[in-house]
Amino acid sequence: MFKKKVFIFLVLMVLFVKSTYSQCAMCKAVVENGDISIAEGVNNGITYLMVFPYLLIAVLFFAIYRYKKRAKI
Repeated sequence: MFKKKVFIFLVLMVLFVKSTYSQCAMCKAVVENGDISIAEGVNNGITYLMVFPYLLIAVLFFAIYRYKKRAKI
């Protein structure tokens, strides 16, 4: 039951990540002085940099899962 709720929460987070915008002060200053292509580039860069920590955490959890599964056998 708990795993199902966590899975649904993660799927919803992935699906609605585009609707949650947040920018730091420096990013806001760059976007205000530029055009729409600069704003899209800043948002894409932030998303790109945000992906890698989540990938590292996913790999860590997968490694722990495999270790525990092999320890049971």
